[in-house]
Amino acid sequence: MKATTLHIALIGDHDPSVTAHQAIPLALKLAAEALGVTVHFQWLDTDTLTSTAPLHGFDGFWCVPASPYRDTDGALRAIRFAREQKHPFLGTCGGFQHAVLEYARNALGWADAEHGELAPDAKRAVIAPLTCALVEAIDTVRLAPYTRIAEAYGTLDLHEGYRCRYGMNPEFTAALLEGDLIPSGHDSAGDLRAVELLDHPFFVATLFQPERTALKGITPPLAIALLKACQAVSA
Repeated sequence: MKATTLHIALIGDHDPSVTAHQAIPLALKLAAEALGVTVHFQWLDTDTLTSTAPLHGFDGFWCVPASPYRDTDGALRAIRFAREQKHPFLGTCGGFQHAVLEYARNALGWADAEHGELAPDAKRAVIAPLTCALVEAIDTVRLAPYTRIAEAYGTLDLHEGYRCRYGMNPEFTAALLEGDLIPSGHDSAGDLRAVELLDHPFFVATLFQPERTALKGITPPLAIALLKACQAVSA
């Protein structure tokens, strides 16, 4: 029997002035109404995640925009928990960047992997400045067919909004995508904008911020997909 009450952890340092942080609760509310379920969400500030203890009891995880976080290790700990314990996970903007960083360090064993915003001189900065910053920009995204994200949207062509200056470093893209982490969306210039994991119930990360459509009364398909995955896992 599918769960009718779902518990979602929002990984990030809550700031009511951040547009995405205003949008995400509304996105979850709209998605819950569309599915006929109840959603309880809780913000988990990264500097409170000194162990995995606070992570138990949640059905799914959303790693939210507005990084750098107060505690990078706390954010990575939560992402690793969701990845390894097979809990549905969505990462948007900063969540995308840290999902890639966590995968590089803990799945690929790249102990020296870094985020270029925090360690700009690192030899293995898997996250680096974008060629062109995407601050309050809207662009097209072309999805790869037969992926979780394409299934969620029901189409392969999107228009989505960004507030982002960092993305996957092209120097390491091929090596990062050799295994279970796969490319699932590219922009009009062919740059990577979404990834997901194989062999996981639902692990999707986007550089764009799909939650923003909730502020216009539009239910984000990825919010629905996250909750559906939580229902399926908990059934």
